[in-house]
Amino acid sequence: MSVLTRDEAQTRARLLDVHRYTIDLDLTSGDDTFFESRTAIRFTVRADQDATDTFVEVKPAELRSATLDGHPLDPESLVENRLPLKNLTPGEHELRVAARMRYSRTGEGMHRFTDPSDHETYVYTQMFMDDVQRVFAAFDQPDLKAVFDLTVKAPEGWTVLANSVTEHLGDGRWRAATTPPISTYLVAVAAGPWHSVRTEHRGLPFGLHCRRSLAPHLDADADEILDVTRACFDRYHEKFDEPYPFDSYDQAFVPEFNAGAMENPGLVTFRDEFVYRSAVTDTERQTRAMVIAHEMAHMWFGDLVTLRWWDDIWLNESFAEYMGYQTTAEATRFTDTWTDFGITRKAWGYDADQRPSTHPVAPEAVPDTASALLNFDGISYAKGASALRQLVTWLGEKDFLTGINNHFTRHKFGNASLADFIDSLADATERDVHTWADTWLRTTGVDTLTPHIAPGDNGVCTLTVDHTGSRPHRIAVGLYDQDLTDEGRLTLRDRLDVDVPHPDGGHPIGKRPALLVLNDGDLTYAKVRFDPKSFDTLGESLSGLPEPLTRAVVWNALRDAVRDGELPPADYLRTARAHLPRETDLAVTGGVLTFAATQVADRYTTPEDRPVALATLSSLCRDLIRRTEDGDNPGLRLIAVRHAIDVAAQPETLAAWLAEGTVPGGPELDPELRWRILGRLAVLGATDEAAIAAELANDPSATGQEGAARCRAALPDPEAKRTAWEAMFTHDDLSNYLFTATARGFWQPEQADLLQPYVARYYQDAVALAARRGPAIAEAAGRWAFPAHAVDAETLRLGEECLRDADPIPALRRKLTDQLDDLARALRVRQTPAPTEA
Repeated sequence: MSVLTRDEAQTRARLLDVHRYTIDLDLTSGDDTFFESRTAIRFTVRADQDATDTFVEVKPAELRSATLDGHPLDPESLVENRLPLKNLTPGEHELRVAARMRYSRTGEGMHRFTDPSDHETYVYTQMFMDDVQRVFAAFDQPDLKAVFDLTVKAPEGWTVLANSVTEHLGDGRWRAATTPPISTYLVAVAAGPWHSVRTEHRGLPFGLHCRRSLAPHLDADADEILDVTRACFDRYHEKFDEPYPFDSYDQAFVPEFNAGAMENPGLVTFRDEFVYRSAVTDTERQTRAMVIAHEMAHMWFGDLVTLRWWDDIWLNESFAEYMGYQTTAEATRFTDTWTDFGITRKAWGYDADQRPSTHPVAPEAVPDTASALLNFDGISYAKGASALRQLVTWLGEKDFLTGINNHFTRHKFGNASLADFIDSLADATERDVHTWADTWLRTTGVDTLTPHIAPGDNGVCTLTVDHTGSRPHRIAVGLYDQDLTDEGRLTLRDRLDVDVPHPDGGHPIGKRPALLVLNDGDLTYAKVRFDPKSFDTLGESLSGLPEPLTRAVVWNALRDAVRDGELPPADYLRTARAHLPRETDLAVTGGVLTFAATQVADRYTTPEDRPVALATLSSLCRDLIRRTEDGDNPGLRLIAVRHAIDVAAQPETLAAWLAEGTVPGGPELDPELRWRILGRLAVLGATDEAAIAAELANDPSATGQEGAARCRAALPDPEAKRTAWEAMFTHDDLSNYLFTATARGFWQPEQADLLQPYVARYYQDAVALAARRGPAIAEAAGRWAFPAHAVDAETLRLGEECLRDADPIPALRRKLTDQLDDLARALRVRQTPAPTEA
């Protein structure tokens, strides 16, 4: 397939104005492989152009016909995904394309899913980047906006959802109202026998939609989801001068969705794991609320005003990420969202920004769509949102919102670039936002801030901050003293606003505090370190810090110190063992346990020391379970139970829980916990195919199918491993979700000897698979099917050889580059020396 280059897009944008798409889709051919697509595109070649050539993109199973201004085009002229349009003269033109298109099982284009619970079928589109071509012919670039008229023929009993209000015309035919001008990648269709919950807000129809088999679970949470939706909608109307620009707001929870959600105007699609069928924590509910707020922010950032080209991804994602967390905190009951951001999302950004694949938040030029797809990462989301949070801290929210509203007014229903946005901000403030953008958005890497406290006269100490990096920072510095009535508690003496670098040298801070925390409140994007006295205090009193966001900053700093080889992994585990039993925040508890288990125990600890690491985590989880026996904190208990399952080294307790259907004292085992236990028993060799089949018979849902695939791949049996490997890398019939489930079960640190032959096979087989099945499966193969447990020089050597000689497609190359850098880091971390005894 030919990818669109930036130069080609700029040339075509100078040539064409695209006015209207009229699209007709037929989903009733009776075939579960193909559907019919007819498209008419009205466009103009600008008057200042001579007769010229261009192309339209389409990826059909069969190109049935194409006409330009009534004249037939040769279907054989289609090369890969490009249909040439020759000798276009200035003026109006109409292109008509009829094609047979292929349904997807990888979440790209028109994805088709049959629910194993009730055998109902659903289809939905994911047109992002360049996948609209899998559904209809298009001039597929974001700055050729047009209006869209859509009709769909669907099986009887189906409902068709689209970007605008849909009307059933009878005989299975549906028509969507004409959209405002939008980009091709934002067009959306979702069709099937949906279960729907409908209401109105501010005169607009709002809807929630899911598979019928999930109806009871959506109904149970519908009030909460709609309350969040209405609250965010109202809050955005307080922030933004431009009203919501579309005629309806539907939220469809769809199966086997690759992303968390997609901001299609008027029809946001979410992965349907957000329809909870098992117990979840309040932090997980908060995450769902944040995603709702994030996608709604896109109605303005991305949909009303759209990037001109993919080098400005941050204009979409960084803003939606920042607004999602901020607006959730302002408008809903989830007021502590920035703690979760700090402990989970921000770490995603820090990790991405320290790999060879790092890039600026706003790159100078992204050469093509394949390269652009790689930049939807922790930098474009978490780092960009952190940069915006720092911008608001420096600029002030009033001027920030004024600049945003300038931007919407100037570019509504159009396209804009970084330069356009910075100009809009500059008109709202006297500060030098152009220099700010250069230092924050055009650079890579993570700055490091280290405090130094010098004693002075009369006991007055002075703080100076060493600054490794190039960005200016406005931070808060927290000064904490030991609580005189409780040695384990810390009290905030003062919180200072500090600029780094500081033009006048040091900052007087009074007497030396027991603990000094740089970036208290987490308002900037930088790694922080501690002075020696503060580090000693943390060993005794970390859990005694009064605010969860401060504790998140501290835990992130300890995490960074482990990754940078400055803190032995065993010391991190000891700190977690000492302080996590007293932690009250669910996001902090979950984040620390996840890093401790999946990175410290599984990768940073040698195989010889891993049993001790798992025993430490098991003991910690038992403490948390005992602490929550009174039922006052079910979320914390659920986190502890989940992690106790994941780190169990012996099967007896888990087998008893599964047999009894409950953890003593609760919770009862819902489907998620049952599959989790069975998965760990499979790893430990304490279950078999018969037990997996019996569990699947009790839970034949899509989630059950994934659970069974993961358990079967986890069995420590040569035949089970061979079968799983062939399913992933040979047969090509696994959906994206079943591929991921199988991959997540396959590699297990406990099975290193059994898995050794597959480590070398992985690279060759993954390269071939990615070339056959495309970017979505390539990303899954690089993320989930990589032998991350094999932390050794030979795995690294084989991977480097693959990157050098095998020419993997860009999506897989990026994932392998990141995985190999993480592997090399793990090797270095394992060599971190233990601290010298005093």
